[in-house]
Amino acid sequence: MTALALRRGQAGAWPAALIALAGTWSALLLLFRSDVAAVAGLWWTSTTYGHCLFILPVVAWLVWTRRRALARLTSAGWAPGVLLVAAGAFAWLLGDAGEVALVRQWALVAMLEGAVAATLGPNVVRGLLFPLAYAWFAVPFGAELEPPLQQVTVAMVMPLLHVAGVPASVDGVLIHAGRYYFEVAEACSGAKFVLAMLAYGVLVAHLCFRSWRRRAIFMAAALVVPVIANGIRAFATIYAAHLTSVEAATGLDHIVYGWVFFAVVMAALMAAAWRWFDRAPDAEAFDPARLRTAPRWTLAPLAAGVLAVTAAAIAPAWSGAIAARARPLPHAIALPVVAGWQRVAVATRGAWAPWHPGADHHLFGRYTDARGDAVDMALAAFAGQGEGRKLAAFGTGPLREADRWIRVADLPAIDGGRAMRIVAQEKDGTTVERVVVTWYRVGDTLTGDDAAVKFATMKDRLAGGTQTAVALYLSAPVAPGRDAVAAIRRFRAALGPPDRAIDGIVAQGY
Repeated sequence: MTALALRRGQAGAWPAALIALAGTWSALLLLFRSDVAAVAGLWWTSTTYGHCLFILPVVAWLVWTRRRALARLTSAGWAPGVLLVAAGAFAWLLGDAGEVALVRQWALVAMLEGAVAATLGPNVVRGLLFPLAYAWFAVPFGAELEPPLQQVTVAMVMPLLHVAGVPASVDGVLIHAGRYYFEVAEACSGAKFVLAMLAYGVLVAHLCFRSWRRRAIFMAAALVVPVIANGIRAFATIYAAHLTSVEAATGLDHIVYGWVFFAVVMAALMAAAWRWFDRAPDAEAFDPARLRTAPRWTLAPLAAGVLAVTAAAIAPAWSGAIAARARPLPHAIALPVVAGWQRVAVATRGAWAPWHPGADHHLFGRYTDARGDAVDMALAAFAGQGEGRKLAAFGTGPLREADRWIRVADLPAIDGGRAMRIVAQEKDGTTVERVVVTWYRVGDTLTGDDAAVKFATMKDRLAGGTQTAVALYLSAPVAPGRDAVAAIRRFRAALGPPDRAIDGIVAQGY
């Protein structure tokens, strides 16, 4: 009789809890709809994050496979779950203040999962532990893997070309092999397949193995194999171009690697690991009998949902109040007069300019000195940052997305500014080269590092600063008999400290 009453109590609790969870999720998704739209856009348009489209269906399937075991648990509203949502909202606020979309997106997942704890209780969360953890793969992350994987690909390709007898040399990520130049671009780094294999490997390791040692070995293989395979693919593409033509080789590469190659690698990895699978396909995901502890600090699921949404809503409200404090910029600003240097017309050959489409002001000018050296100076100023108006973001800065200019090497910093060497090809087929140095000014911080910009932005906004953000660029063309780095150093010395120069420019009209 007692067991029957318990089962009836469980059955009666679940509908109310699920309704409360659905309502809480709907409210959270509506509150943070801009982040939801941004994530969905990346899923749909970015080849790097295309695998994220499959994460939520997989999570739904994982939950569905646990439905019978979950039905044997008692759901309950849980006050600590509300605190988890509040912690996620605070993390979102920090990410928003620092203009770090990835942090905001992680925080949104944390709030949604905190809502599960708040409305369904700790026992259910323990039963859903892997699906909830796996849902984090829906957040587009891992772009920072692209530069090191580019270098790994180059390091693998060059010896293979030499063994194959193809004359080849390398300059950064540019490989000159036979008749052609090849760029090992971000899209060719293999990062998208490493990330997809990471998500796939975690799923297989959970479903097919019980031994943690076997899981670790499988995960190592899942990460190493696509890196090696990508290097072999890049070599095969270059070698095929050497034997035929670059058009034929790259066209085949995109078709084979995009649609066939990854599937072959996954199938080969699964076939190799098959004999070591030690978990039965129909094994229970968890034991419900071990998750029947009576939770403390319970409350009604609906009340927990309301409290969770209220806690989350504070973050965007506070963010709006912070953004309203941004200090406007003058209507007009201009590049300064620099002693020993004269303004001249901007050159058309080897033309370059930074890319900041959302800036309030763009300045660009060329200066020359008595030695005949030329330095281009560019400045982008923001009265306040936001979506589409970021100082340091993907596809903005000294190089835009799909730019004709290619970064081939990072150079030693110049007076704290990030320096790089870039090259481009002109319409007549000749190659032009230049050095670019970047400084960012946010609040009282001067840096050349993108990550430091995020932290400085967060500090400035939360401390009630002006929220003014400025990028300063000095660039010089590389030409025979000309030292671009030396020219930039001389110009910087005549200009004065970059932070003072930036502050002087944006203070005009105050």
